[in-house]
Order: sequence, then structure tokens, then C-alpha cells
Amino acid sequence: MLIRLGYDIVFDTPLPVPFVTLLKVHPSRVKDLRQLDELRVDSATDFECYSDGFGNNCCSFLAPAGQIRLSNSTLIYDTGQPDPVAPWVREIPVQHLPKYALQYLLSSRYCEVDRMSNIAAQLFGGIPPGWNRVQAVCEWVHENLTFGYQYAHAQKTALDVFTNRFGVCRDFQHLAVTMCRALNIPARYATGYLGDIGVPASPVPMDFSAWFEVYLEDRWWTFDARHNQPRIGRVLMAVGRDASDVALTTSFGTANLRQFTVITDGIPEHEAAHV
Repeated sequence: MLIRLGYDIVFDTPLPVPFVTLLKVHPSRVKDLRQLDELRVDSATDFECYSDGFGNNCCSFLAPAGQIRLSNSTLIYDTGQPDPVAPWVREIPVQHLPKYALQYLLSSRYCEVDRMSNIAAQLFGGIPPGWNRVQAVCEWVHENLTFGYQYAHAQKTALDVFTNRFGVCRDFQHLAVTMCRALNIPARYATGYLGDIGVPASPVPMDFSAWFEVYLEDRWWTFDARHNQPRIGRVLMAVGRDASDVALTTSFGTANLRQFTVITDGIPEHEAAHV
């Protein structure tokens, strides 16, 4: 299947402001693109694209004073299959993990592994290692937290979420990531497109989404504590230790958000041939 991806984001900038964005699809999905994935920025200067320390596709530029629009529209191929489920895959002992995975066992800005180790051991220590233990973490977070956009707070950590038991998408993932790391399972935060493909349409406007990935057996696997079900059409944009590493737009000065639109639409097969 094909998926139409896009966004239209507008900021007011009283003074010239440097920006860094992570609005391109992740390098692992570039091969699936059927059109250019090009960040279009009105009137920007010093525009440069590069790869950050986590392997994400980034762009930096200087926005002039006034109004700045970031936009894109592209097509990507997707198998149309839901996220893989593999209950047989094993955890890897820490001493045998690939070195690049070790950073995803440590505490980070929103994931206080050291403060939640005892909690994770009490809740999940008795579950045999492997896929099913990660799934148990997902289920616990999904069942014990209340979702609501009114609970969004940029300073909220995993321990805050565990204590208060409510949050938004990123809070669900931060708590699950922290629990997994506390169990010596490498876990990283992920963000990208996730449309309402194969599920009832959400009544709220489309947004970018968050999920997480864990390293089991010999690769990264997708889990989603917010939805807790395999989904179709997930398109990765960026990964990091937590949400602080994968902010889709970062301004180094005042930038007031005026418009934010995200598009993630599956294209029916009979229409795809004419795209």
C-alpha cells in the first residue's frame, strides 16, 4: 500500500531564530519512499541537512523575523502488515549486547532508571525474560494509565507518570522505556507518523505519534504502550533515549506556533496506480 505523509507547520518569529528539525523519515525507511521527502522552508537561510548522533535525518536553518512555514508532502510504500509479533525472541545478556545498544540501558532526561529499578523488579521480575516480559510491561502501562491531552506537561518524567497514573502518548512510552531499561532490556523512544489505518478514526486532529523499540535477539522491535496493539502504517522518523532527543522542531529563541497540520492517509489500492 501507499501512504500519503505530510505536514504544514507555521511559526511566528519576532527575531531571526535558528531551528533544528527532525521532520524527515528515518534512514531505515528511505528505501520505501516513492516521492522526495523534502523539507520546504519559506525564506530560510543557512539551510543544511545532516545525521545526528542517533542516526536521524536532521535539518538546520535560520528563520528570518516574521512568519516561517515548514511543509512537506510525500508518498511512502508500506507492506500494509501490522507490527510484527514474535513471542519466541529472547533477551540478550548485557555482556553480549552490541555496544551501540548499551546507551539505551541508562537513565536519561525523562527516564529515571535508577529510581525505578526496584519497582520494575517487583512488577515484572517474576516473568520469564524475552518478548513476553516486554509485552507485560506494555500491558501494565496501558491498563494502569489514563490518557488525556489535558495531562500534557513538558517536564513530566517516567516516575511522575508512575506516581500520577495519567499522561499523553509520550508519557506512556517513557514509563515503558524506563521499566524495560530497569530490567536490563535496551529500550529507545521513537517518533513518527501513525495514521488511523485499520482502526476507527480518531475524533481529534492528526498528530505525530510516539512509540518505543526494544532490542531482543538480534534487532529492534516495535512496541506501543499507548495503543497496545499491532498497528498498520507506522512510519519511523527518529529514535533517541527519550523525547528530549527527538523533538521534531527545536528553536533557539522565540518561535510561537500558529498552525500545525499532519497528514497520514492510506491510499486505496485502486487509486495508488494513478499516483
